[in-house]
Amino acid sequence: MSFTFLFAFLAIFAATCHAVVGPGKVTGDTAVHDPTMCKDDSGTYWVFSTGVGLEIRKSTDRIAWTRVGLVWPNGAPWTDQFTGTSNGALWAPDCTIINGEFNLFYAASSFGSQTSGIFLAKSSTGLPGSWTNEGLITSTSPSNNFNAIDPNLIIDNGKWFMSLGSFWTGIKLMNLNPATGHLSSNSVTALAQRTANNGAIEASVIFKNGKYFYLFTSWDNCCQGVNSTYNIRVGRSTSVAGPYVDSAGVNLTDGGGTLVLASHDKIIGPGGQDLLMDVDGPILVYHYYTATGSFLGINRLDFSSGWPVVV
Repeated sequence: MSFTFLFAFLAIFAATCHAVVGPGKVTGDTAVHDPTMCKDDSGTYWVFSTGVGLEIRKSTDRIAWTRVGLVWPNGAPWTDQFTGTSNGALWAPDCTIINGEFNLFYAASSFGSQTSGIFLAKSSTGLPGSWTNEGLITSTSPSNNFNAIDPNLIIDNGKWFMSLGSFWTGIKLMNLNPATGHLSSNSVTALAQRTANNGAIEASVIFKNGKYFYLFTSWDNCCQGVNSTYNIRVGRSTSVAGPYVDSAGVNLTDGGGTLVLASHDKIIGPGGQDLLMDVDGPILVYHYYTATGSFLGINRLDFSSGWPVVV
């Protein structure tokens, strides 16, 4: 191998290893916050996101997105006790399509409050006005030591689990009944916690790849435009219930978390993430900020090293 060829190869290798590609190729109406993405049996992609009534977008190619309406176009009055207002914004939905049926978990709360609830909605089409309210799944109040927002469903060997949590004592895991989507017990398992930055950890997603479960979270401060400091972290475990450790071996309940994606170039505060396994591999979905707002980011993930790398 010539030195010229070797130098060129090493340069390409270094660029591949260290360059951050983002936020992927997306067009259309992509002004989202806390996106979740799922893909139906026809190959159509759906993104649901935070907002009054929960916003719905569709795409046929995972690139061009069109806003098609709201999950709750007539409001969701059953959430008012948690948002503290009439028809308040609903947060951080999580979509899973099971046997052709959309299952959408979402949260109702207000900033800095533990008076929070997680709900479930179902639909056979995903379209506005097609959804049924499946009721309250769990809730918290100031008497609890965690916060019931940012739900995420993970199914393993037919068993349903929901990760949840934000600030306070961090990310938790609860067991769900697959027949109903409601709690099968009130037991709570701790998955991750921080003490730094007032315990700023939230937006959990558990994703299985190979023999490992990967717990993704968003660290630091969201929702402050270009002043946001959100970043995406990860740990892994051979069990859905943990313990999860980062690439340095630090337990996530002790503040561990390996960086996956942070602010770079003009992309500020990536976070509020979701993951989807697609035909071209694992896909990371998130929002990020620019000077003009919050937008949808979509990137592939490479797990070949055993740890997710954005490509």
